[in-house]
Amino acid sequence: MNKKEISEIRKLLTKDNCRLDRLAGCYVNGEKEKILTMNTSFLTIPEEEMFKYCEILKKNLSGGIGKNLHNMEFPLMEETEGGHQTSLLALRDSELKNEVILEAFYDKVIGTYNCPENYLILLAHGSYDIPAKASDHEEMFDASDYVYSFVICCICPVSLSKPGLCYDPGENNFVQKIQDHMVEMPTLGFLFPAFNDRNTDIHSVLYYSKNAKLLHPEITEELLGIDVPVTAETQKFAFSAIVEDTFGQDCDFDTVRALHENLNSMIAESKDDPEPLTIDKPAMKQLLAECGADEKQLENFDLCYEEENRVDQPFIAANVAAPKTFEVKSSDIMIRVPSDRTDLLETRVIDGIEYIMLPLTDDVEVNGMHIRRLT
Repeated sequence: MNKKEISEIRKLLTKDNCRLDRLAGCYVNGEKEKILTMNTSFLTIPEEEMFKYCEILKKNLSGGIGKNLHNMEFPLMEETEGGHQTSLLALRDSELKNEVILEAFYDKVIGTYNCPENYLILLAHGSYDIPAKASDHEEMFDASDYVYSFVICCICPVSLSKPGLCYDPGENNFVQKIQDHMVEMPTLGFLFPAFNDRNTDIHSVLYYSKNAKLLHPEITEELLGIDVPVTAETQKFAFSAIVEDTFGQDCDFDTVRALHENLNSMIAESKDDPEPLTIDKPAMKQLLAECGADEKQLENFDLCYEEENRVDQPFIAANVAAPKTFEVKSSDIMIRVPSDRTDLLETRVIDGIEYIMLPLTDDVEVNGMHIRRLT
């Protein structure tokens, strides 16, 4: 799913444009015991509660593609009878009305998910008459050939609210606050089937993880039957290693700055594209050439790429670039400048020692105190 398709589904999870018809859930404690289960028509939920549920479900479709959100395809073996995809299809097709299927799903999550705290397994089912689009790309809401039936699953931590004093209007006084078990925003979840090319794709799922560094392989592999995706952090590490190994001793300040500027220029040019900008092997080789890699270094690039990017997946540009800041770091210091002001920094060799120079302006503070620029 691309940004536009994700946005289209998010709009179905608002109180005023809701396409959800059923809500189910299971509250689990830290000992993996079911405390309660629920199953109700979504439209019978009180308005304030409906709004809160919509906010939780929308959060499951937020974040960057390739960072918090991952498009994943089922292996062919999972689409055969008894596979994970067929189990999810049964859950979707039941419209969350079959208690046996629901209980089996809850048991699978509880047996799989590694969490010592209380949490809520939240499920929602919805249907969407997909509006056709005219030649000018405007939606025709009175013309729909397909219905997108889907299930959203969220796993939400449930924690005690903080103790303290609160004002009681009845007592007209401050009293001890009653601690409540509060449902937090989801840690992880998924949308099934995916909404690819603005239609149902039962071969794919959109997976969400709040922590981009922790994708919970026990859920992707055991619950969905799909290998855990490559994290943004892993992509960043591999990309940096390829650059460092390709340039070797020539990987200096000016080279990295040129790479930073070129990457961010590419991202800026593609900001309106629905698909995230990706960098495959030929594109990365061309990028390094533009940053000064010579013929010998480019020959070495092929070997470096194979060693560091063993899954041979294109890099997502937003995962390997730094669009907001340009950072210089050593064991003792850290310098950050806005991404578009790398011109403020320069290197200079003084008495045989290389320095990074940052010019002082008329508005400089040291420990909160203004200092004067030397003239």
